Amino acid sequence: MAGAAKDTPERPAEDEEYRLSICGKLCYAIGGAPNQVAGSAAAFFLQIYLLDIAHITPFHASLVLFIGKASGAVTDPVAGFFISKSRWTKVGRLMPWMLACTPFTVVSYFFMWYLPPFVSGRAAWYLTFYCLFQALTTLFQVPYSALTMFLSTDQKERDSATAYRMTMEVLGTLIGAALQGQIVASAHFSHHCTVNPPVNTTDTWHDTPSFPDPSDPLSHQLEQSNFVLFCTHAADLRNHFQYLVVTILVSAAVSIPFWQKFLQRFGKKCAACGISWMIPFAVMLVTIPNLILAYLVAFVSGLSIAASLLLPWSMLPDVVDNFRLQNPHGKGHETIFYSSYVFFTKMSAGIGLGISAAGLEFTGYKPGMCRQSNDVILTLKILIGVVPAILILVGLFILLFYPITEESRKETKLALEVLRRSHQSTENLDDHKEDTSV
Repeated sequence: MAGAAKDTPERPAEDEEYRLSICGKLCYAIGGAPNQVAGSAAAFFLQIYLLDIAHITPFHASLVLFIGKASGAVTDPVAGFFISKSRWTKVGRLMPWMLACTPFTVVSYFFMWYLPPFVSGRAAWYLTFYCLFQALTTLFQVPYSALTMFLSTDQKERDSATAYRMTMEVLGTLIGAALQGQIVASAHFSHHCTVNPPVNTTDTWHDTPSFPDPSDPLSHQLEQSNFVLFCTHAADLRNHFQYLVVTILVSAAVSIPFWQKFLQRFGKKCAACGISWMIPFAVMLVTIPNLILAYLVAFVSGLSIAASLLLPWSMLPDVVDNFRLQNPHGKGHETIFYSSYVFFTKMSAGIGLGISAAGLEFTGYKPGMCRQSNDVILTLKILIGVVPAILILVGLFILLFYPITEESRKETKLALEVLRRSHQSTENLDDHKEDTSV
């Protein structure tokens, strides 16, 4: 038995059902915060940094962002495959990957924001280090998120740990956006938008689309990526954008514990309805632009985003358990499931944001201009109100066919317990035979 325990150091956490302490959940959740701080800073401000600080062309900036995201998406399934094939160590199979990639991630992040002395090769410089940063963060995020499966065999405890993680990650996003936002805002203090004729000299360091966290559903990514443009050009709320973003993130962070309790009490399909809360308010904001309504939309959007963040990560362990029950002899596939989910969310985000940017380009969006054409304003209204609403409704319709219910989940849990106990009894019998033969 000692030899078996040595070969599989994470087995006690997998086989023994126990309640996780609050300290344990917090320690697990804090591990994901630094990654979100760096990721949110890059998501919100890397594009404007490349354009106005590094002074590379808009085409090269778009190329850097697109290829970087594509490299991160490709890395997901590759990382999941190699991690699933890696050997067990004294600290488990997942921890070595997280420890090994962390120092290289720090170095790549530093050089991603470093301004090289040369000018001609800056696009290649930022492309190289942004791709490295995306790939290395994937090598950390895939094993870190899959670690949920090894924390406990109790689904409620895993859901609770996921809620702690989502809360810390949203707080990390808030910190990253706030800190980096102040740095970028100070760098653009003297930067003004171009008008024809001049009617406004308001700072517009935020007049370009941001790129949100790819782990969000596509509908919310489209809403967030075009929200700043909508506030600036369609709703005349440019001076309130920073506060609206803070309202969204604070609302999401505060409401995650509520959604965690809600999905435990009423089930995950019922909790999915919370994603649709933002639809009527977003449509109202598009049709009746108003400051008070904008803050209300920001608050409700935070509630909706919290549900969309927590729900998929809470459903993934159920899917893995169902796969384990159907394939009892298959082991080590957790990272493949988690990396596949991140891959498809990144791929859909890239497609959606690309179509969004192409729509703005087609209707004549002019970077740096204080006033845009009516076609651009209409496009922004469609991207903020109509498109997210349709995508949310389509997603909820597809969710109706999700086969895992609360009843089937409980049956799966009991069946897996029987398999674990039979596996343990078989090991005990084998060890007893070895002892008597000796």
